Order: sequence, then C-alpha cells, then structure tokens
Amino acid sequence: MAYKELTETEVKKAIGMLESHYKDVHYYLNFTTPVELLAAAILSAQTRDTTVNALTPKLFARYKTAKDYANAKPEELLAYVKGVFYAKNKAANIIKACRIIDEKYNGKVPDKMEALIELPGIGRKTANTILLNAYGIVNGIPVDTWVIKLAYRIGLSESKNPDIIEKELERKIEKKYWKNISYVLKEHGKQVCGNVPKCSACFLKDICPKNGVTKSE
Repeated sequence: MAYKELTETEVKKAIGMLESHYKDVHYYLNFTTPVELLAAAILSAQTRDTTVNALTPKLFARYKTAKDYANAKPEELLAYVKGVFYAKNKAANIIKACRIIDEKYNGKVPDKMEALIELPGIGRKTANTILLNAYGIVNGIPVDTWVIKLAYRIGLSESKNPDIIEKELERKIEKKYWKNISYVLKEHGKQVCGNVPKCSACFLKDICPKNGVTKSE
C-alpha cells in the first residue's frame, strides 16, 4: 500500500486522539539526575527499556557523578551493563562522554543540542531525550525506530531518515505535544500498531491511511 499523507486537519485529529488515549504515558527509562539519564539513554540503543531499567539501579548506586564514570575502569563498568546489546562500545562511550563532561563542563551534562551531539554515543534522538526529560527544554522530537515506523504508517512522514522525520513532525505537530509524542507513538506501536497491526481495533482506523496493513507490507 502506497504512502498517503494526512491532511493538516487529519493530523490534528489523529494527534489529539493519540494524546488523549495515552495521556498517562511518559518517558520510559528510570533516572533521577541528568548524568543517570545520559548513561541510561546511551545503554538503551537497540535494547529494551525493561532491560536497561533492570540493570541501572546497581549501576547508579556505584556511579553517581560524571567524574565517577570518567574514572571508571572499562572492565568494571562493563560488568554492570553487560546485559545490553553492544555493551562494550556503550560502556566506552559513557566513559568518554563523562570525561568530556567532567573536564569541559565541570561535571554538568550540557543543556544545549550542539554540545550534547558532540559527546560519544549521543545523536539527535538522545540529545532531544536529555533536553526534554532532564531539563524540560523542548528543542525537538526524539525519533526512534517506533516513531519512524508509526510516522510512515499513520501518514505523518514518508521518510526513513530520522532527521527529516523530526523536522516534518515539528512542522505538522503543535509544539505543546512535542514533549510526549514520541512516547505516545511508541505506546501505540506496542499496544496496537506492532509487527501485525490490529487495524480493526484501532481508534485511528477512520483516519489512518494504513488501515488494513499487514506484516508483509
């Protein structure tokens, strides 16, 4: 089934319905400080949030500041995060990022996009996540695999490029929804629009151009 873009009116209706249906959805990784969020967000790439949340309590009890991570021995840190995919690379990135934070930013995770994306292991998606959830700064929309999939299916973006999708979503969606829309789309994907979408049971079925889509699409 070819991509079909929603009209401006349909976008407003669809986003309103999604936000209303998943009004209690929020960011899915557990953290209490910006440096905890940075570490958890790096670990979460291509890994289930439940897996990350299961290992971070012990990790956060051992490493509390950017300096702690900066001074960590790679093999010791790896022992705490070995349950995630690409654990060795992620552990190395956490150490490198926190060394920069400790030396250049006096131990404070930066609150600017330009500074964040210069850190190892941090792209626009993770940077937006940190800005939104650690600092309450609405700079952009985090685009992960769920957002890429759902944006196409619902008719919000035809692109598969995260940067392009982010710009298109920001253009089409009211800014008041930017903080939560990624997590709303993820939840809709998990509950309804997964590998085999439950189109007949979907509350967007009268709007969504992908009504009737199947896994073989």
